[in-house]
Amino acid sequence: MDLPVRHLPCDEDHRMLLLILGLLVFFAIHLVPASPSLRHGLIERFGEGPYKIAFSVLSALGLALIVYGYHKLQINPGKNPVLWDPPSWTRHIAFLLMVPAFILLAAFLIPSRIRTKAKHPMLGAIKFWALAHLLTNGDLGALVLFGSFLAYAVYDRISVKRRAAPSPLPGSATGPLNDVLVVVVGLALYGLMLYWGHGALIGVPLVSA
Repeated sequence: MDLPVRHLPCDEDHRMLLLILGLLVFFAIHLVPASPSLRHGLIERFGEGPYKIAFSVLSALGLALIVYGYHKLQINPGKNPVLWDPPSWTRHIAFLLMVPAFILLAAFLIPSRIRTKAKHPMLGAIKFWALAHLLTNGDLGALVLFGSFLAYAVYDRISVKRRAAPSPLPGSATGPLNDVLVVVVGLALYGLMLYWGHGALIGVPLVSA
């Protein structure tokens, strides 16, 4: 006699919970630097080395839960209700929004006047990335994931401005060649993700062969 197959509870009911838990862990640890007194208190109590290790480990744990939970939602659409059906034109806007997202990502990696002007280019890249994906995904999982990242980036940028905190990045080069390099690298990364990376890494090709 065949026995009924029982799935683990996390595979049936807790996909969204895993995503939310990952977001809470990831953002909680990343919001610690927004409170200098809390950050300094933790460093004084545990030491800078253990603080950095805990920060890295919890960040990785949160990110892993986010990726796993969102992936489970995408391959099980019955557990991920669609709230709205994005019009086809939103894809074109998303493609445009991702251009500055990748340029700002490159500015985060390469010293330049673009980095100096943006001050916090990674937060800008996250905002463009999250908004682009909110426009083109109407399911609940996408709303939770990308909406959370957009809210975090907006809040963190406002928090940094209110605290008048300096950019965490080292001094930027002032030559125009670095600006050109940032744009070229950003566009190259954009093209790589558009024609190959998104399909290979995310499983959703953006450009048909």
